[in-house]
Amino acid sequence: MITKDSFNVTLDLGVHMDFTIRTMDISDYDEVYDLWTTIHGFAMRSIDDSKEGVKRFLDRNPGLSVVAVADGKIVGSILVGHDGRHGCFYHVCVHENYRKNGIGRAMATSAMVRLKSEGITKIQLVAFTDNQLGNSFWQAEQWVERKDLNVYDFTLNDENIIAFNK
Repeated sequence: MITKDSFNVTLDLGVHMDFTIRTMDISDYDEVYDLWTTIHGFAMRSIDDSKEGVKRFLDRNPGLSVVAVADGKIVGSILVGHDGRHGCFYHVCVHENYRKNGIGRAMATSAMVRLKSEGITKIQLVAFTDNQLGNSFWQAEQWVERKDLNVYDFTLNDENIIAFNK
C-alpha cells in the first residue's frame, strides 16, 4: 500500500532491487543536488535550485516532494508542488545506474497519491524537447503530450541563470 509518508518497494526484474520512496526534506538537499549534477541534459537555475530556493519550495509544498533511496543513498528525486488547481513535477530524475528498476514509476505514483490527497486532479510537467529518454518515459507511462498550448516564460530575476549539465 502506498501512503503519503513513505513506502518500500521490492521488484524482481531478473535482479533484486530494494528501494524506499520517502518524503524529501531539506536535509536531503546536498545529496539530491549532487544527484542532479550527474544527470545528462539536466538544467538547474542558480537561485531556484540553491539550497535556499529548494527550502522555499519544500516549505510551500510540505510533504509532497519525494526521493528514492537504494543502497543507502538517494538515487532519485521529484520536486512536487501545486497551485491549488494543478500539480507540477520538477526535476524528475533517477541515477543512471538505477534506471529500469521501477524507481521512476514508484516516485511518480507516490507523488500522484500525495497530490490527490491535497485535492489536486491534474498534474503537469515539462520535459525538454531534446530529452529523448524523459519524453519516452512519460509517454510509456501514459502521460499525454499537449499540442494545444504554448509554454511561455518571463524572467523576473536575470540573476537566476539556467545551466545545463553536459
